[in-house]
Amino acid sequence: MAKRAHGTVAHQLIEGHLVEGVPEPGEEVGLRVDQTLTQDATGTLVMQELEALGLDRVRTEVSVQYVDHNILQADERNAEDHAFLRSAAHRFGLWYSKPGNGVSHPTHMQRFGKPGRTLAGSDSHTCAAGSLGMLAIGVGGLEVALAMAGRPLYLRMPQIWGVRLTGELPPWVSAKDVILELLRRHGVKGGVNRILEYHGPGLARLTAMDRHVIANMGAELGATTSVFPADVTVRDFLRSEGRSEDFTPLAPEGDAAYDLEEEIDLSSLEPLIARPSSPGNVVPVREVEGESVDQAVIGSSANPGLRDFAVAATMVRGRSTADGVSFDVNPTSREILQDLTRLGGTSDLIQAGARLHQSGCLGCIGMGQAPAVGRNSLRTFPRNFPGRSGTEDDSVWLCSPETATASALTGVITDPRRWAADVGLDPAEQADGLGPPRRAAVNTAMLEAPLPPEEAVRVDLDRGPNVSALPELDALPDELTGPVLLTAGDNVSTDEISPAGARALPYRSNIPKLAEFTFTRIDPEYPARAGRTEGAHFVVGGENYGQGSSREHAAITPRYLGLRAVLAKSFARIHWQNLVNFGVLPLEFEDPAQADRIARGATLRLPDLHRALGDGAEPLVRVENTDRGEEYTVRHSLSPRQCRIILAGGIIPALAGGALPDPGA
Repeated sequence: MAKRAHGTVAHQLIEGHLVEGVPEPGEEVGLRVDQTLTQDATGTLVMQELEALGLDRVRTEVSVQYVDHNILQADERNAEDHAFLRSAAHRFGLWYSKPGNGVSHPTHMQRFGKPGRTLAGSDSHTCAAGSLGMLAIGVGGLEVALAMAGRPLYLRMPQIWGVRLTGELPPWVSAKDVILELLRRHGVKGGVNRILEYHGPGLARLTAMDRHVIANMGAELGATTSVFPADVTVRDFLRSEGRSEDFTPLAPEGDAAYDLEEEIDLSSLEPLIARPSSPGNVVPVREVEGESVDQAVIGSSANPGLRDFAVAATMVRGRSTADGVSFDVNPTSREILQDLTRLGGTSDLIQAGARLHQSGCLGCIGMGQAPAVGRNSLRTFPRNFPGRSGTEDDSVWLCSPETATASALTGVITDPRRWAADVGLDPAEQADGLGPPRRAAVNTAMLEAPLPPEEAVRVDLDRGPNVSALPELDALPDELTGPVLLTAGDNVSTDEISPAGARALPYRSNIPKLAEFTFTRIDPEYPARAGRTEGAHFVVGGENYGQGSSREHAAITPRYLGLRAVLAKSFARIHWQNLVNFGVLPLEFEDPAQADRIARGATLRLPDLHRALGDGAEPLVRVENTDRGEEYTVRHSLSPRQCRIILAGGIIPALAGGALPDPGA
């Protein structure tokens, strides 16, 4: 009999915040949430949801609204959203991080992250805060709104996957190559229903921001989150941020055991790169050397630390980028930009030909810096899903700052080890000045503190014409009959369901307008077809349906257009939960091959749904394909609580109807 996992950092965090359930793999648990994080691409809906919930003031220790995604203001819409978010932060008692202050994840780590705390964020890369010894989980905005209202965060208890690190990274290999190695081994589904917990002697030489790089891209493995211990490295980071008092040590117990175990010898790693167009399509850089490069971009939440910019500055010092290459630098926070400037790195980058942009997500979410069609763009970003860059026929590669910079200097994909040997750059010079600063340039000028309650209650929400109301959500009928309006393959991302980019993102708070973009990267005619369809319709998907971003728009805009059920071979965690939150029934085929027998335009009938979702019922739903005269069996994996949500039509109507009592009340 396998030994039961216990004593891990993840177990300690979960058990210390357990409100409901038993923390056994596969069981639903409810956790108390200490902190929340929202950003502007998802936060407008969260604030509308707080309004719909009738919340007076957030009940968490800390809640922060960041503006880091929609910061290109080509017209009035993004500015209107920012005004709405600021007024909502003042009304409900949140901190407000102004546009240009920084990307939410590294900024939250610098200013608010605390070992031993839980963090729920309406951004899939919230898991980056696991670098500080936090249980940080990316979820849909509605779940964050409920956490802000003091309700538990529910999730299926994951397996704990212990990743033991040994050795030390060689020169010109960095933290990005560690997470790319895990993606090379396991692909984009390898971490589904798992928490990655890093431990072992190899941690000693990884800074807190190195750990942020690794924890951040655990989302690309599909993991629930990633966790590191809170050790001397975390203590030193918090001290450099002027927050020594926030440190609490947290380590695995002496007899800690994991559900799964893996080992990475850091000294054996080499520079890696993810080819277009999946974070899981990883190969050694040496295998693709010589491919032409038109753009290289460093920054984003996946490589946000000072050293990630300083190493690039060291490499370009006294040199120039290659002709025809755009070398773009996206500082991830004002603090990091100040520290880089203090080191002289900003000047080195500019003199070498780099384009310096404002602090924010920018090209990572398709807001600017879109590459030319079919031209190779090397990015230190977390994702390279098709079209995410803002260019439909893009060719985006994911790599370390070292690989991106070496390639910007040569004009072709280049192994930084070979480049360093060719130019005679000693590894000791590469490492010069790259350690974390003893005292960071702490800058809070663009952080607005929560208003006192007596002032907050007098604040009116600043709602511009682009901020719509939430759509009405009706209850689930006992039978659904309708057409299949879309069939999709494996690994469909939320970027393909509800696109990001400069065209769509300004409509994040305008559901009717945003719905016009739904699924258009897969089928441009889907919104029009849905508009002509009366009643319910269905979507049929492949494996890992809904991977990627936590944006709940990918659930709410299809629901607005009439989607009532998605039948797939398997689902990504966050999107599956978002579908439930908005009353869309997620179903998995018992026999995955049956999905391929359903064509677009087929009429499906799903009878007896109330029985299938009733207490004590088998989690099976009968599906009739009336065109073929065939019948399939699909399964739901909803808890009794989630069945009540689906039957009510979503969380908000379930709360309004009293179907969800508060276990913490």
